[in-house]
Amino acid sequence: MPERRQSRCIAVVGNGRLGKALCVLLRAHGWDVQGPFGRGADPEQADVVLLCVPDSQIAAAAANVTTRNGLLVGHCSGATTLAPLAPHDAFGMHPLMTVPDKGTPVFDGVTAAIAGTTSEALETATDLALSLGMSPVEIDDAARPAYHAAASVASNFLLTLEDLAERLAASAGMPRERLVPLVRATVENWAQHGAATALTGPIARGDRATVAAQRLSVAQECPDDLELFDALVAATGRLSEKGRSS
Repeated sequence: MPERRQSRCIAVVGNGRLGKALCVLLRAHGWDVQGPFGRGADPEQADVVLLCVPDSQIAAAAANVTTRNGLLVGHCSGATTLAPLAPHDAFGMHPLMTVPDKGTPVFDGVTAAIAGTTSEALETATDLALSLGMSPVEIDDAARPAYHAAASVASNFLLTLEDLAERLAASAGMPRERLVPLVRATVENWAQHGAATALTGPIARGDRATVAAQRLSVAQECPDDLELFDALVAATGRLSEKGRSS
């Protein structure tokens, strides 16, 4: 079992939003923290080096860290495997949460995707997650693309859809704020019951005339998004069928 927290020194490389936030939070939770350092740093006094750099820079940042006995090198990428960290004993610890431009994020209750090339590396990733109040889940390298795609759909793509909803609402003279209670209720229903059970609306009711009227409005107001609307109608139809058959 490795020594932990105050007895181990962790250096954070990468001074972006996540790197800065993790330095603050890890210090507050008892870790001996150095940094955040720039991407070319080689923190020679650290026992653990945590890379908070863009995915494309992980291999270069890891190569700058001198290999030595007992050193662990980790990254915070959701999509990247541990291969770019070789030849170091390596781990991954990805908070499944957005990090705001301002303020310090709260990770209590957040899932953390973890991985490790050794038992010590995996234990370190686990301890980092737990000390920040996160719930660690081990994700195999082969499952990383699916895991990260799920995160993108749940967060990034949701914003793309809400942007379309906002623009359509604006064409009807209604501000974004009027949609917020509906969005919150939908997400809460999905969280409690799952998508198929939570689904409501004209597609679930089989109201083709209403869907056709909606499509005409999208074609008039947001023509560049008509293909997206059609794809969503088809996908929602499949979801509705799933709900009826369950």
